[in-house]
Parts: sequence; structure tokens; C-alpha cells
Amino acid sequence: MTYRTRKPHNGTSHISHYSPTLQKEKKKRIATAAAKLIEENDSIIIASGSTVHTFAEHITPINHLTVVTASLKTSLLLNTINNIEVIQLGGIVRKNSFSVIGDYTSLFFEQITCSKLFLGVDGIDLEYGITNSNIEEAVLNKKMIEASLRTIILADSSKFGRRGFGKICSLDCIDVIITDSGISQSMAQAIEEMGIELIVV
Repeated sequence: MTYRTRKPHNGTSHISHYSPTLQKEKKKRIATAAAKLIEENDSIIIASGSTVHTFAEHITPINHLTVVTASLKTSLLLNTINNIEVIQLGGIVRKNSFSVIGDYTSLFFEQITCSKLFLGVDGIDLEYGITNSNIEEAVLNKKMIEASLRTIILADSSKFGRRGFGKICSLDCIDVIITDSGISQSMAQAIEEMGIELIVV
């Protein structure tokens, strides 16, 4: 378990206000921490979403890296980097996210095993589990989890205590959560007590 917090520079209590610049900075810190988990000659799955795409922007392969992804944008990004082999999943393309879904996409994961899945979510609820906004994507995410030895969630602190439309799985299926210092102490403690490694950046 790694737990690092950042205090406001003025020493006052943190008050949450939405700021595109702040959200971008949070995602960058989360992405940087996630990229450090990649090992030599690794094989990973990268799901879709803005946070995991930011993670993809910070990947530096060690020797060789195999990436399986549902995101067209991530494939185009990583395919330009030497020593990264990209496997782009096929299926129905979602127009708003440029990611693929569907039965054909899910079937691929019955044939492979990867060391890690890097997954973005829309909600993390202690009782209900992790969710996103699209039921078909939630089904695909379940298949990704089944094909991975470790599941790593990348989520900013605003996602805690929320429920999206499609349930992916319960929290006992998750190995690592990487988030920012906006997470409450009580939520952090509850997650750690579940045996999940929590990395706060």
C-alpha cells in the first residue's frame, strides 16, 4: 500500500471546486503513477476514457510492451512509439468515445491473459462496486478483468461515492486504485481494509 497526500500550500482545508486545469493536473499525476507500474516485457490492457488515455500518454516501454486496447485514440498514440506492439480490438465504434464495444470485442478476451488492466470508471461505491455510464462497456470491462492478473483503477477523487448506470464488478475484484489527494480519509481507510492497494498522488 502506498499512501501519499498533498496539503494545500496555504495550510487551509481543501475546498473542492471544479477547474479544468486542476482536473487535468490530477489526471496527469494519476497517469504518471500508473505508468510506473509497467514492467519489462509487460503485456497490458488499456480500457477507454480520458484518464486512461492520459496514462497512455505517459507510457515509456521497458524493452518491449504489448498493449491491448479498446480505444482507437490510444492505439493511434501508442503505435507511434518504438517497442510497443498495439493490438486494437474490433467491434462497434462508439462515436462519443472512439472506443469499441460488442460481442465480438468481448470474445477476444477469452483467448488471452495479460498481466495488468488499467481501467477508468465513472463511479466507485463501497457497497455497490465500480460502474460506468454505458452497460455494453461495463460488460466489456468485466471480460477485461477476467483476462487480467491485476486490475488497476485510475480514478480522480470525484468518482468515489458515485454510481454509474452499468455495474462492472464489486470492489473485491480490484487490486489497485490510483487516485488524487481529494479522497476522504474515511474512504481511503475503508478501501485499504478491503485489501486493495491504494496509491494517492
